[in-house]
Amino acid sequence: MDKFLVPVKPSVRASRTVQRLRWKRSAVELNGRFEPKYRHYLSSLLMQSYSEVGAFPHRYHVDGAPCATNYLSQIDFRSSMGPRQGISCLDFDNKGYYLASVTKSGCLTIHDFETLYCQSNQPCSKEIEAKNVMHLSSPEQLDVVRWNVACQNEVVCASLKSNEISLFDIGYISSEPVEILRARQSVNVRGSNVHKGFSDIAFTSTAATRLFASDTHGTVNIWDRRVSVFPYVELTTGSHDSLNSLQLNIENQTIFGAGKHGMIYMWDIRGGRTETGAFQRPGEVQNLPLTSFKVTAMLDKIETLKAQSDIVTKEVHSIDLDPSCPYQLAFHLDDGWSGVLDLYNHCVTHIHCPPPAWLMGADLSSNLFYLRKPSWLPTYSIYAVPSVPENGIHILDFFPDVSSPSHVDYFEDMRKSSKVSSRTRRNRSIPLSEGVTACATHPANGTIIAGTELASLLLISQKHERLSGE
Repeated sequence: MDKFLVPVKPSVRASRTVQRLRWKRSAVELNGRFEPKYRHYLSSLLMQSYSEVGAFPHRYHVDGAPCATNYLSQIDFRSSMGPRQGISCLDFDNKGYYLASVTKSGCLTIHDFETLYCQSNQPCSKEIEAKNVMHLSSPEQLDVVRWNVACQNEVVCASLKSNEISLFDIGYISSEPVEILRARQSVNVRGSNVHKGFSDIAFTSTAATRLFASDTHGTVNIWDRRVSVFPYVELTTGSHDSLNSLQLNIENQTIFGAGKHGMIYMWDIRGGRTETGAFQRPGEVQNLPLTSFKVTAMLDKIETLKAQSDIVTKEVHSIDLDPSCPYQLAFHLDDGWSGVLDLYNHCVTHIHCPPPAWLMGADLSSNLFYLRKPSWLPTYSIYAVPSVPENGIHILDFFPDVSSPSHVDYFEDMRKSSKVSSRTRRNRSIPLSEGVTACATHPANGTIIAGTELASLLLISQKHERLSGE
């Protein structure tokens, strides 16, 4: 039979291989991981989903009477003589169960996050005061609050106007701190004592008794609480300029400090520099910085930015390491600019420059009282920043690639390729009901909590929508 069969000539059309676009979802399911480009694509969808879903004013009481923040919130804080009582710092614990907040008027509050999130679904958002884990009111101003990373029962508070750091244990029902750490007294050339306040605090992930704190005299103090209430090492910057922010890297090897005059310092806390290691005792820490970066000098190297703006020295309000990309160190300046310092290449790779506050006719007086504190989202390299002139926050795409709209080479990348969707090339501003001073993001679901100048908490997340039918 085979000899009667006529062979068919292969078709030219059938021999061609059809090029199909790779389906993103199947690639994730097969590979078992999110590729960077796909993760960047998802981040744009996430940024568009955020909005204000709840507002919780500080309406708390102490022994039946309104607390100091509650009382002061009824006064017009925008007047030149009005007091400042707003939220100065926020911090989540490792798992996002609790949120700690402090105010300028001296209130420390530990909120139950699940209660806040559930109450935001109600028509009238109101926090249930009885469900707060802790609420303490003191006469002293509070400027920073941090959870102990290695011991999540401990929360620590400090002030720019006090040389003491208070440690509270939420396992004890007590209004008194379980421990107080103090700064060492220093004397100036005139023989008088130098006042030291604390601007930021950091903990290592391995030692619950080791604590770092930056002060207003240009020093990073290191305590070992098992030894003394005074620091056993002081890391200096070589100047007496205030340090506003502190950040410890994920491996507990280096620590970064941001200075008032636009400087970022880095210390090696493993035992000093390699070139001087032969002359040091084992475990001895080098007091002077390993290196330092001047922000304006790095911004001057960006030709497109230099051609459009006069770059002058600005105060660094905050620095933060990207949890999803540990070599990205974000910085936020007092004029509202934000950017990313690449720690591998020692250059600024991302920059966001909103219009200046004076151009918008905004009141600049609040900048004198608050050090604004932005926050990274746990994934996607998204940075949440308080907006200076308006009531709101900026959601910034700081993805470590030229496809990020904030990358310094973004426009050059646009000329080379137009295949990337414009949806991935967009930052977003979210209008809010009050002016924001500090942000904190939930470590698991990315919900943003914003603290305001009126001491309210604003919940920023996806909108609650009811399902049709039953």
